[in-house]
Amino acid sequence: MSQQIPYKIYLEESELPAQWYNVRSDMKNKPAPLLNPGTLQPITLEELTPIFCEELARQELDDTTAYIDIPEEIQSFYKMYRPSPLTRAYFLEKALDTPAHIYYKFEGNNTSGSHKLNSAIAQAYYAKKEGLKGVTTETGAGQWGTALSMACSYFDLDCQVYMVKVSYEQKPFRREVMRTYGASVTPSPSMNTNVGRKINEEFPGTTGSLGCAISEAVEAATTQEGYRYVLGSVLSQVLLHQSVIGLETKAALDKYGIKPDMIIGCAGGGSNLGGLISPFAGEMLRGEADYKIIAVEPASCPSLTRGKYMYDFCDTGKVCPLAKMYTLGSGFIPSANHAGGLRYHGMSSVVSQLYDDGYLEARSVEQTSVFQAAQQFARVEGILPAPESSHAIRVAIDEALKCKETGEAKTIVFGLTGTGYFDMVAYQKYNDGDMSDYIPTDEDIAASLSALPNVD
Repeated sequence: MSQQIPYKIYLEESELPAQWYNVRSDMKNKPAPLLNPGTLQPITLEELTPIFCEELARQELDDTTAYIDIPEEIQSFYKMYRPSPLTRAYFLEKALDTPAHIYYKFEGNNTSGSHKLNSAIAQAYYAKKEGLKGVTTETGAGQWGTALSMACSYFDLDCQVYMVKVSYEQKPFRREVMRTYGASVTPSPSMNTNVGRKINEEFPGTTGSLGCAISEAVEAATTQEGYRYVLGSVLSQVLLHQSVIGLETKAALDKYGIKPDMIIGCAGGGSNLGGLISPFAGEMLRGEADYKIIAVEPASCPSLTRGKYMYDFCDTGKVCPLAKMYTLGSGFIPSANHAGGLRYHGMSSVVSQLYDDGYLEARSVEQTSVFQAAQQFARVEGILPAPESSHAIRVAIDEALKCKETGEAKTIVFGLTGTGYFDMVAYQKYNDGDMSDYIPTDEDIAASLSALPNVD
């Protein structure tokens, strides 16, 4: 049977999803609502629309509609790089000498190099439809900023990106791709915003965090007429758009009658993981199937494995709504030694609720082991993976080696979120033996968690 499966399983253009799937519709325990930071009451559509485009705000608050139509213009854009291939990792299986069947969904077949374009084009579309001049955003490793700059260029929108300072300095070529597509890129925290100046004063010499960059981007959006803020992860609207990953994956597997035993994804804010697992989690929620779902996060920013499930601010400047999520505290700043993205202090409310309800498990992995897995994968499968994706590769390899020990031929599916061609400084550090593992102490995390807002 295994030899009848092609190396790459593609869907036909006619089989591409015409609707996004909203996993919240099948969740008995809905994610807790976003709270207004001033009143601590559930946020309303009217309160969200000064920050987000109206249609995106509606999607953010909708936890009952199962399927939402993908506008034709977005479907047409998707066809430039979708469907993305579901690949059987025959060479990796052979290298590991494992009976496991390993598949990966590769999202790097576009200039942004990652899955982020799936939501960027949707958010830019709704901004254009609303008649806006432009959008502001943050970016960590740079994939989201790159994707959004591409999407804004397509719709002739201004794009202002606040990039985490350490990534701005480590990844100049990612920055230049954004600028090539017309975006302005500012290292964060900057001196351009009130919140940026405040953070720099409080944390002199800081290398930044996604929470810092979010605060600056929100301030920039709300102080310029005709601008709105857009976000590349964490929000429920983003997981909705990213459901195309999981819908395509499931359709490709169904084509050959393949049922995965486990689904593995890297987890930072939750966009890739949430998108990949949504239709599978939906089956679990409806009692139709059972899967082992594993969220993999960096040991240097372990929100699921070491954080608390509490209401917290979504940003360091405490100007955004509060979300109930697994969090390390909005003031947590990962070590500058951390080479990839996955830097956010909290986890998507959807993913957090699914995790709290026992529908998925979480693991944290150390950076050097992640790059060891990345190198092994690159050498046998021919793709240089992004550091973020390599967290999932690490655990997929670990699980395949367990199959080797037990003799079980389990089917493993993982998300390969993108390519690592703009991450060569990190690869250089690994190859030179200069990479080390940073794991925050209990005291570090306790100090950050001590500042959580007092919200029941």
